[in-house]
Amino acid sequence: MEPNSSEAGSDRIVLIFPIFNEEAVLPLLMEEVEAFRQLRSENISVLFIDDGSTDGSERLIRSLAESLSGYHIIRFSRNFGHQLAVTAGLRHVDGSVDAAIVLDADLQDPLAVAGDMINRWKEGADVVYGIRRTRSGMSATGSFFYRLYYRLFSRMAEIEAPLDAGDFRLLSAPVIRAYQQFEEQQPYVRGLVAWLGFTQVGIEYERPARAAGRSKYSLRKLFQLGFDGVTSFSGRPLRYAAKLGLVLAAFSGLGLCWALVEKLILQTNIPGWASLVFIGFFFGGLQLFFLGVVGAYVARVYEEVKGRPRYIIREMWSSQGSRVRNTMHGESISDASSMPSKTGL
Repeated sequence: MEPNSSEAGSDRIVLIFPIFNEEAVLPLLMEEVEAFRQLRSENISVLFIDDGSTDGSERLIRSLAESLSGYHIIRFSRNFGHQLAVTAGLRHVDGSVDAAIVLDADLQDPLAVAGDMINRWKEGADVVYGIRRTRSGMSATGSFFYRLYYRLFSRMAEIEAPLDAGDFRLLSAPVIRAYQQFEEQQPYVRGLVAWLGFTQVGIEYERPARAAGRSKYSLRKLFQLGFDGVTSFSGRPLRYAAKLGLVLAAFSGLGLCWALVEKLILQTNIPGWASLVFIGFFFGGLQLFFLGVVGAYVARVYEEVKGRPRYIIREMWSSQGSRVRNTMHGESISDASSMPSKTGL
């Protein structure tokens, strides 16, 4: 990969964009990226992770970047999920890169803020993450639940997790090398990066609305992502379930003792036995809920021990004038710790 506008030997930085059916926004994104590359003095390349798009996203990137240098695509065989797309991008950055920045392709992660991240990295930070001060285009209810989740995760997780910070962040080369050692089947990127340590600082910014298209994260996917984050970094739900079980058992014992006193000693009838049916349903539902929590942890263990590839790469592509080492020669390559293939980024 050759320098785009700066002298040889300048800092090498990769912009990583996971994409899934982003055809509507890609022309705007490419225009913004090219303006950013010309503005900065660093040698900046771009890596798109096509997470199994079914529209023309991958073809559009090729047509827009064909005559440009420094553009690369890793194309999955199907949709494996945003977190694995980010992980694939970080795993395919080689040792010659000085830093990588993970951004959403919808332009909600402003490139101007990415420039500020680069400046903070040059001042000595290993990780620079974006803190969402406001969220344009989102309802007050949605913003409330986002903020609530981040505070719940920070309280429950057994790591130092920044509030209101998504995956928009810069990672220095040592952090990238450390992240590449993870082999988790269901990675929660922002949690894993926080777990790594190093010097991490935040930058507040106003998050704009999507430039085009619509979000690919449904309510179900957002809930699943949040639940994965909690179960990945905290065993507290299991401990809370055990503690609540002990409390309920203690109250049940006291209730049984009182019922025996009423019946055998005071010789009084105990009214309201019909309501016990509803109480039984309540506690039965509570038991099933916590059984589901335990099952979620068991499922995570099951996913880890199966040892399947985390994702399958269908093909890799680089624009004219860009260099790619150890390309795949057309075959599908799975993610594995022994895989030597890199994009040459």
